[in-house]
Amino acid sequence: MDQEQARRWLTTALDEARAGLAEGGIPIGAALYGPDGALLGHGRNRRVQDGDPSLHAETAAFRAAGRRRSYRGTTVVTTLSPCWYCAGLVRQFGISRVVVGEADTFPGAQGWLAAHGVDVIVLKDPDCTALMREFIRTSPELWNEDIGDDT
Repeated sequence: MDQEQARRWLTTALDEARAGLAEGGIPIGAALYGPDGALLGHGRNRRVQDGDPSLHAETAAFRAAGRRRSYRGTTVVTTLSPCWYCAGLVRQFGISRVVVGEADTFPGAQGWLAAHGVDVIVLKDPDCTALMREFIRTSPELWNEDIGDDT
């Protein structure tokens, strides 16, 4: 995949992440693009806003895309490396590619996805990294809740 295109698509996810933060939520955004490059759906982590622990950014984008016969050839673009839950969604439905804005603050399951044939591209985007680092600094309890760290 062309890095320029991946970065353009990341802007949709980053806009969602910023909107989530403005709503008092966790700043993670995602988008699902079709094989032809059409935007199928986008969303943000709404665990806090909706009180729904399953409403991660990737699942929100997936739900917004609606039912499809096949997800082969589609690309999930996310501001943060997918957790195990979202990685399972990618594998379950045969999503072909994941573009990750950043994985420094949370490595997630990107290695597992790559080992199972999913094309994973990590952009190391400084805006995504700065957004997450600031959120982790100012909201550590909420961050730990989101990543399942109950210590």
